[in-house]
Amino acid sequence: MSRNDVRLFGFLMPRTLLYADRMTPYEAFQILELRVGRIQKALPHEKARKPAYKLWIELGELGVKQSSAQLTELYTPEALVGRLVICATNLGERHIAGFKSEVLVLGLPDEQGRVVLLSAERDVPLGGRVY
Repeated sequence: MSRNDVRLFGFLMPRTLLYADRMTPYEAFQILELRVGRIQKALPHEKARKPAYKLWIELGELGVKQSSAQLTELYTPEALVGRLVICATNLGERHIAGFKSEVLVLGLPDEQGRVVLLSAERDVPLGGRVY
């Protein structure tokens, strides 16, 4: 942890987040690292309280990162493998039911509240940053 970082709600965050009201919206957006990755492996997360999958996601130069994601209503593990996803990569690490979750896979709710994944519309270099 450097002088420019603080621990907030269990996450290691840039100190600049504490002063977000003094930032422009664009500066605030630049703090969040959103990158594209490809799901390499997906398994049921049987110890999770809510139905979820354990994911291993290739993020180019960042390597393979793990994530626990509640995607079971619309996706099977087989359908997830090979899929491009958008991940927040700098929110810190969490342990969810004994599984290390290093990135947050992004999605949005459909009309029934089920998670629909955000993804790139075509192949792009893995680890590429969203801007």
